[in-house]
Amino acid sequence: MARQRGTVESGVLLGLLVLAVEGHADEAAEAVKFVEKLREGYPLVQGCRLEPGGGRVMPGAMPFLHRRWGNPMFSRMARSWFGTSVTDVYCGFRGFTKELWLRLGQRAGGMEFATEMIIQAARHGVEVAEVPVTLHPDGRVAHAPHLRTFRDGWRTLRFFLMYSPRWLFLVPGAVSVMLGLIGYALALPGVTIGDATLGAHTLLFASLALLCGYQAIVFAIFTKTLALSEHLVPQDPRWLRFFNLINLERGLLLGAAALVAGLVLLGLAVDQWAGVHFGRLDYASTMRLVIPGATLTALAVQTILSSFFVSILGTRGD
Repeated sequence: MARQRGTVESGVLLGLLVLAVEGHADEAAEAVKFVEKLREGYPLVQGCRLEPGGGRVMPGAMPFLHRRWGNPMFSRMARSWFGTSVTDVYCGFRGFTKELWLRLGQRAGGMEFATEMIIQAARHGVEVAEVPVTLHPDGRVAHAPHLRTFRDGWRTLRFFLMYSPRWLFLVPGAVSVMLGLIGYALALPGVTIGDATLGAHTLLFASLALLCGYQAIVFAIFTKTLALSEHLVPQDPRWLRFFNLINLERGLLLGAAALVAGLVLLGLAVDQWAGVHFGRLDYASTMRLVIPGATLTALAVQTILSSFFVSILGTRGD
């Protein structure tokens, strides 16, 4: 504890960040609470201005949309997506040790700095203490407030998505693939729902969902592989098990099997065409071979190329 306390004392000047985003000098008086938590051994001490975390917002200190919608929404997203324990993710009134700053290796240079610290701390398993603070109205008169509700809200959402390939790529991709598989299950046997008979056109839509969803899932794998290889995120045992299970050779074998199946279906379609001396076909029947065959072939090529690309991305981390 003595070493930790010395570290805190040496890092307070660098690590105690008083950013009173809405700007009021009185907030600096609350810094002592942060120093106390740092001395207790917490690497990161986060302020909370919102009532659920014990904070207080003075009248006129925070716009209604920020207080009741934007900040609570993004704070809930941070807890759900990244596993943080923070109630007020936007609060710039915080204290942290120099060791933590060096460990997190932050890259954001704009307003995303504050949220990046919270996300990275959660990813590194850092214990965070939250301290209630009071937000006073902005007393500056030299220029207008620099915050822009919708512009800054979009910047935060964009940052969250970029730091969460699961929600940007994996989840939408999995939903799209599921819809595509349901479409195939209904269209291949020609199921009739009400007055609608699902056939070749449904297969086309289902194939589109499969291709788009599969591509999104592949992008999630690309992103996670790059992040792990460049040490942008801590090592994830689940992804390491996945990479051990689905390696280059198995990906190539899976792609080759899908390619053979796709080419077989396309060959059967060509055989049907030859059976009528390359004349007119019954497209409702033939397309049940052509569409799955073309889809399987496309997925196979994606799998083979993606397997090589993931292997290249992960080479540095091997």
